[in-house]
Amino acid sequence: MASILYVCVRPEQGAADAEHESFRRALGAPALDRWDLLDQPLDPSVADRYDGVVVGGSPFNVVAEERSDLQRRVENDLERLAQDAVAEHLAGMFTCYSIGVVTRMLGGTVGTAVPESTRATSIRITAAAADDPLFGASAPEMSVLTAHKEGSIEPPPGAVLLATNDDCPVQAYRVGGRLYATQFHPEVTPQDFVGRMAYYRTTGYFDPHEYDLTAERVLASSPTGTDLLRRFAGLVR
Repeated sequence: MASILYVCVRPEQGAADAEHESFRRALGAPALDRWDLLDQPLDPSVADRYDGVVVGGSPFNVVAEERSDLQRRVENDLERLAQDAVAEHLAGMFTCYSIGVVTRMLGGTVGTAVPESTRATSIRITAAAADDPLFGASAPEMSVLTAHKEGSIEPPPGAVLLATNDDCPVQAYRVGGRLYATQFHPEVTPQDFVGRMAYYRTTGYFDPHEYDLTAERVLASSPTGTDLLRRFAGLVR
């Protein structure tokens, strides 16, 4: 069976633990190894020890004017993983915050002009994704859960745009055959996302005075992002 590593970049322990479980369940894995980048630098042997990696979200922002030494080290480690995926030493799924790290590494631009609040949203699968092993079967559109303050302004050079919508034009892209990046969160169920909201109630992802209304809307949604991770697990195998 293929081995996949969950790479954690969340400082909130409860949110990180829940995200780990969300990825494990979405991948259909009986167990999922975990590497907390905030606690320890990336081991260079990861690309030799694992067939794939999934990278979770973070309250970090690539465009932050002041980035701590820890954030800079974390981003350098994520870039190394992305380079391994570009070279097809392993398969990688980089989500939310980490799509910004990958976009910047590849020479693209990340900015704050395309944010999305905490919600379910519809994304369109592009014609270029018709034959993609992850996104093709979800055409013509799918519902996903999203919450972000920054985003890729356009796909970086060499990337194939896989999904888009009017609010955030770069929802997902692929580089080569093994690197995937999504602005949305493919791993969560509505219940997972509402649980995560509790950790970020006052951090600007939604109006804290509308917490209950936002949670109700999320719970009423039917996202299909987990289909992508199930297919990613098949790709890795």
